[in-house]
Amino acid sequence: MTTLSVREPSVAGLVNFGVEAAVDGHGLAGLFPADLAGYHDGAEIPLSVGLELVRAMLRDNGAWCRLEVDGRFSVHVGWDQYVYVSSTSACAGAVAATHRLGLFAEPIPESPYLPEPPESPVRAADDAFWTDVAGLVAAQGPVLLEEGFVGNASRWHRLTAERLGPVRAGLTPRSRLLLWPDLSTDIASVLAALPADDSTVEVVREDRSGTITSRYAEEDSCPALLAGARAAAVLSLYADERHPLMTAVLPDPDGVLRARWAP
Repeated sequence: MTTLSVREPSVAGLVNFGVEAAVDGHGLAGLFPADLAGYHDGAEIPLSVGLELVRAMLRDNGAWCRLEVDGRFSVHVGWDQYVYVSSTSACAGAVAATHRLGLFAEPIPESPYLPEPPESPVRAADDAFWTDVAGLVAAQGPVLLEEGFVGNASRWHRLTAERLGPVRAGLTPRSRLLLWPDLSTDIASVLAALPADDSTVEVVREDRSGTITSRYAEEDSCPALLAGARAAAVLSLYADERHPLMTAVLPDPDGVLRARWAP
């Protein structure tokens, strides 16, 4: 075993379950580029990087993932700071080694943090999906694509007929894709539509250079956040109030959908 597969990767978001606050870079600095390229579901990493990821999780740096080897071996750190290891082979030697280190491995039936299967089917972002996206763009003009490349982190793209192909080609493997209506250039109307209960919302803004980003913010901080924005939108954080136009998940090159995103 010389490599590990990254599964269900995420970074700290609005809520951090760790004992300590997340650090800048989520403990991934030096392991992955600043834009987190290479940190995604299904990414193959060397053992040395896997060990550093486990250390980052144990330190509550802000990154979390499960590490697997072909369904034969997996390791992850739970929110309770316990390390859960599963193997299809007997590991008496490894257990004895942990005891010599002052750690005491205990057998349990399974990790309490195994991913749960989606409650409803997840659509694959296959050719049929992209044909529907092209039809949507042709019918109503540009739309926004939210590329969820890890949990709690997204990249945003404006899709036009000309940009659809290049954006599709550059998406992170196994990303969760959500399509939203285009941003509004009427910033005053966006601010006027903010909820009256001072709740936290997700603010999506486009700056003067055309870069689109999002962040969580409370209502009273939104005017300053949107100052100078070219266009913007505000999305609720409540699941029953979030209504993307379309959703899908990128399958692997062989067409199989292996990412375990919820719909």
